[in-house]
Amino acid sequence: MSSNIKILLIYTGGTIGMQKDFETGALKAFNFSKLLQRVPELKLLDCAIETISFENPIDSSNISPESWVAIAEVIEQNYADFDGFVVLHGSDTMSYSASALSFMLENLGKPVIFTGSQLPIGDLRTDAKENLITAIQIASLQENGKPLVSEVGLYFEYKLYRGNRTTKISAEHFNAFTSPNYPFLIESGVHLKVNSDLLLPLPQNKVLKIHKSFDNNVMIIKMFPGINQKILETLMAVPGLKGVVLETFGSGNAPTENWFVQLLKNAIEAGIHIVNVTQCSGGSVDMGKYETSSQLKQIGVISGKDCTTEAAITKLMFLLGQPISNENFKNQFEKSIRGEMG
Repeated sequence: MSSNIKILLIYTGGTIGMQKDFETGALKAFNFSKLLQRVPELKLLDCAIETISFENPIDSSNISPESWVAIAEVIEQNYADFDGFVVLHGSDTMSYSASALSFMLENLGKPVIFTGSQLPIGDLRTDAKENLITAIQIASLQENGKPLVSEVGLYFEYKLYRGNRTTKISAEHFNAFTSPNYPFLIESGVHLKVNSDLLLPLPQNKVLKIHKSFDNNVMIIKMFPGINQKILETLMAVPGLKGVVLETFGSGNAPTENWFVQLLKNAIEAGIHIVNVTQCSGGSVDMGKYETSSQLKQIGVISGKDCTTEAAITKLMFLLGQPISNENFKNQFEKSIRGEMG
């Protein structure tokens, strides 16, 4: 069996990399250098697998922009030597990290597949083995000597999704993720079903460019009936605040009360970028469809269209880290740069 295709497995932390001490029941970190011993099925894959583990694995609740840069730098340093990358990551913030990496990796010409598990790799009923094996298999898929997938994906429970289109929906089920506004890219059954027309095109003759600058002077505000004027005024007056993702009702609707609209208008005039996304689990913002969103459109609120909150907040941090003028920011945000919005 030939092993011309080389895959790098990057373990950042998370349940998938834990194993149970059967005497104490405690979870401890798994030694990924012994991966082939623990998961012998990997030998059946037609690729060579190497592993890199973070020296101090990160619980995904502690993931930060610095962690995203660390992952991107591992990919950057090994990009020329490998055909694909599989990032093992805790599931709680995996959609944020997959979204962030998609924006960071411009002209990506190889697969970067995030995966993890709900149960540790050594558990009897674990989902870790299937997720790991198929993620590596997808990362090694080639057509005419070129990678089939050339974007950041997230593989979980038989489906590969575009990473920046995903959101975690369950803390208990193996089917932990969904992509509410974009179909799956690949489905794993008896065979792999590939929706080729949904994949991002392979960049032609372009060099990978990695952006490492994020600005996290941002916040997410979820609208709810009875939202308090004084509290909202206090939040918007936080020194250094540069951007807000506003989770609104339905197709982008928010209160029409004068104080609320004026507060947003003042914030926008002060240079704070406000992005409108829906708090519904699926669907798109359509500002102007109803009277309750037409005012937002008039004062310059940015439409997040059908972006997930995870993609919106990471894109906001990413674009704020780029040299973009305030006047041009809205146009830049409302353009899809990595297939994150329709």
